[in-house]
Amino acid sequence: MKLCMIGTGYVGLVSGVCFSDLGNDVICVDKDINKINNLKKGIIPIYEPGLEELVLKNYKNKRLNFSTNLRDSVKKSDIVFICVGTPTKKNSNSADLTQVFSAGKEISKSINKFKIIINKSTVPVTTGDELEKIIAKKVNKKYFSVVSNPEFLREGEAIRDFIYPDRVVVGSNDKKSSKILKNLYSPLISKGAKFVSTNRRAAELIKYASNAFLATKISFINEIANLCEKTGIDVEDISIGIGLDKRIGSRFLRAGPAYGGSCFPKDTKAIVSTAEKFKINLSIIKSVIKSNNLRSHLLLKRLTLIMKNKIKNKKISFLGVTFKANTDDMRDSSSLELIPYLSKKGAKIKYYDPTGYKKEFKNLKNVEFSTSIGESIKGSDIVIIHTEWNDFKSINFKKFSKNKKLIIYDMRNIFSSSKIKKIGFKYFGIGR
Repeated sequence: MKLCMIGTGYVGLVSGVCFSDLGNDVICVDKDINKINNLKKGIIPIYEPGLEELVLKNYKNKRLNFSTNLRDSVKKSDIVFICVGTPTKKNSNSADLTQVFSAGKEISKSINKFKIIINKSTVPVTTGDELEKIIAKKVNKKYFSVVSNPEFLREGEAIRDFIYPDRVVVGSNDKKSSKILKNLYSPLISKGAKFVSTNRRAAELIKYASNAFLATKISFINEIANLCEKTGIDVEDISIGIGLDKRIGSRFLRAGPAYGGSCFPKDTKAIVSTAEKFKINLSIIKSVIKSNNLRSHLLLKRLTLIMKNKIKNKKISFLGVTFKANTDDMRDSSSLELIPYLSKKGAKIKYYDPTGYKKEFKNLKNVEFSTSIGESIKGSDIVIIHTEWNDFKSINFKKFSKNKKLIIYDMRNIFSSSKIKKIGFKYFGIGR
């Protein structure tokens, strides 16, 4: 099939590349000329394991193309995916749908035959209805169908999640489009993915409800970890004990910093905002948002106790600053609260992240990027494991530090407390 992906951000690029790898002809469109030119050279704008190889392979085989010409790309395609950003509006909790509706207006100028227009961006309930109205102002409804097909890609695992999804959700108000999309996704369905066919509004809500529930699991185990720290219990035992219950499941029950990234923070706010428009109070999700907002404050409070209120001039090493491993995404990472706070208190901070230097810290006093794990740890009073990169899981701290009073604050519980203490260093984890 001939596909057009509008937007070469995380969703648009990964989905477009993977669709081309399944044998479809794909054009990825973006108005950013530099980004498109770089993609044609194989320069990838995001960090995602395996993505560069797939881009080069399918671009070389001419199944994948990049363009800034939206109208021409839409005309050449049978199915058009809208994959643009839906950030939180300024001074509001609702989603900013400006880019979605703008894409709809542009598409309406280029419909020359029947096209399926798919909203793959995460959007509130009724967005598809509004999009349909916008396009219908220019085009007769018999020439297009607006469908919701939410993505469920985890950063760092996106290619695997696309190829081996738990489910494919298609929300369509006409059977013809649903049938065509089932055929498009048939290579994935044959591998075991469940095909969930719903109406359009249900598909929109499935995405938000899914993210809100996962965010709830993270906040829940973080609060249980707070209790564990006060009662001398290891939260890992609790996670295993409840996670083996099939009604609960073990995933997303790992205590640590606040959730961050491109989805959970904005989507939990947006579903609450949507519910309020319909005069529904989502009190549980509101509590999750509040709990997550307090998380960094609680971690800083514990860190202050660990350091006995002596932060000024202390040398602190941060290992990992992205919100999670296998991504360069800094959006809503708790390091954006932790590092500035410690900097203001007079700490001297070095950080290392496998994805490199971060511009977010360039104006902070006494904060510098280290080019290696060893350089970051050397001379430190305390090492904070902030992100669970595999690079950090087998660190020999004795090799990098001669400080016998070195403190390790493991915010991801990737180390055994007994092993660290055995080699002579102080160890603190989360919920331990």
